[in-house]
Amino acid sequence: MMQKRDIFIGLVVVTVWGLNFIAIKIGLKEIPPLLLGALRFLLACFPIIFFLPRPPIPWLWLIALGLSINVGQFSFLFIGMKVGMPAGLASLVLQSQAFFTLLVGAAWLGERWSWNHLAGLALAASGMAIIGSQQGGEMTAAGFGLTLTAAACWGVGNVIMRRATQSLPPSSMLSLVVWAGAVAILPLTALSWIIEGYDAWLAAYHTPSWASLGSIIYLSFFATLVGFGLWGKLLSRHPAAVVSPLALLVPIVGMSSSALFLGEAVSLWQGLGAVLVMSGLIVHVLGGRWKVSNIKIRDY
Repeated sequence: MMQKRDIFIGLVVVTVWGLNFIAIKIGLKEIPPLLLGALRFLLACFPIIFFLPRPPIPWLWLIALGLSINVGQFSFLFIGMKVGMPAGLASLVLQSQAFFTLLVGAAWLGERWSWNHLAGLALAASGMAIIGSQQGGEMTAAGFGLTLTAAACWGVGNVIMRRATQSLPPSSMLSLVVWAGAVAILPLTALSWIIEGYDAWLAAYHTPSWASLGSIIYLSFFATLVGFGLWGKLLSRHPAAVVSPLALLVPIVGMSSSALFLGEAVSLWQGLGAVLVMSGLIVHVLGGRWKVSNIKIRDY
């Protein structure tokens, strides 16, 4: 059972992560997506990386983790939000990473599925199909597709992390986040230079505002260092099964804060899809505790 102090820490983390999507949306108004990603990790990693030992995992795994979660996820997410994905819906769609993790884990590591995994996947997939069919207004097909691809990259990264950090203590989470972030700086910078170009860099340099600078600081310090640092502390004190359900609050914070601060509206069908996705996530994360069936599905 989590103490009140740890519950409070968990609520701080999910609030910080939920507001993260507003910071992204603000930053993208003046900074190109890939450059914003590179600046995020540059500020998050330096100079703190000089004070944190490299996590005790092979370089190959560390590079794979940085490329999948940091380069892949944030490249597609930032570009998706730039071309037409509302911040609130992005916070929800990105949580489909849980199901991509399930699919990749089954294919790569041979992990077995339980009834709640299948039921949660079916509910969430139905919700995603409804949301994806509702283009128009603030959401475009490209924005939705890119955000879903970002979730897939996160899912792959989760399986890599699980494979590479089996004996890594949760207290090393911050070190892992910083070093994997450092891996992403050069690829994101190179991609930004090739795709976005010198002119976009020059425009971002000459037209900075306090809002865009605040966005970079929030993404680097609060969403990355503070968020993952506190999350790692919780995992060092409690089992993952106790801590992970708190992440279900992230899209709730993301959608409500986006409506409040950015004026984003969700259509009736998008709202129905969001309910189905959240229901699927709840069944996926918490369904194993429900005594509906003790039979596990092994042939998937």
